[in-house]
Amino acid sequence: MKINWFPGHMKKTMAEIREKLKNIDVVLYVLDSRAPISSINPSLSRLAQDKPILYIFNKMDMADEQRVKELAKNYKSQKSDFIFLNSTAGSSAKVIKQKLAVLTRAKIEKAKSKGVRAVIRCMVVGVPNSGKSTLVNNLCGKAKAVTGNRAGVTKQTQWVSIGDNFEVCDTPGTLYPNLENQGIAKKLFFIGSVKDEVVADNIELALQLIDMLKIKYDENLSNRYGEDLSLEGIAKTRGFIISGGELDIDRSANAVIDDFRKGRLGKITLD
Repeated sequence: MKINWFPGHMKKTMAEIREKLKNIDVVLYVLDSRAPISSINPSLSRLAQDKPILYIFNKMDMADEQRVKELAKNYKSQKSDFIFLNSTAGSSAKVIKQKLAVLTRAKIEKAKSKGVRAVIRCMVVGVPNSGKSTLVNNLCGKAKAVTGNRAGVTKQTQWVSIGDNFEVCDTPGTLYPNLENQGIAKKLFFIGSVKDEVVADNIELALQLIDMLKIKYDENLSNRYGEDLSLEGIAKTRGFIISGGELDIDRSANAVIDDFRKGRLGKITLD
């Protein structure tokens, strides 16, 4: 089973991002901390490579903090920085604005020398369901962007103001045109960046998620499901029984994926 999802609005978005980046001062690149490496879209990275970038390791409240901090060291350079964040936290705006001011110091100082205030134009990018629109709303202090805990909620770019000297362009989540690395594709599915409807076999994927988690997070699984980590064992533990006393394996598979996405298995990072 191959996972791939690149609907028409993503192709349109990539073209818009390419055009709008010409007038952007800094990029806010939102990564899902449960799979931060897999959250990097090479197409977006190539487009943004000549701009200052603030990498936002989002959803830290659901991730393995130690692992994410190890990975984050690779995201700091002269033109880039990073921040750890749960974008639903109300304190996110102040910290992000401070980081943006540092990354765009040259423009701010140049405008100041002319006696004017610089307007910093930012673009928020990332894979679907990484928390971009929630972040934008917290930066604004009010709900201006449509949000939802599923892939593909934001369908078009929109500009919003976050104070006197910051403007933010919120963009729809985008994936690559062809998800050749199926290991990455599966991780993107597990974190909800790939629409559920494009996947035909949740049982196969649930089994692969369990195998993936056994490597570093076996205790998390056992705490939730007991010692028998087969889908049959999980169905028995959770009482997933259909008519005639048959075990509901489909429900077990969906429960494992949903438990991971909702953080019921604890703080986990797949990369």
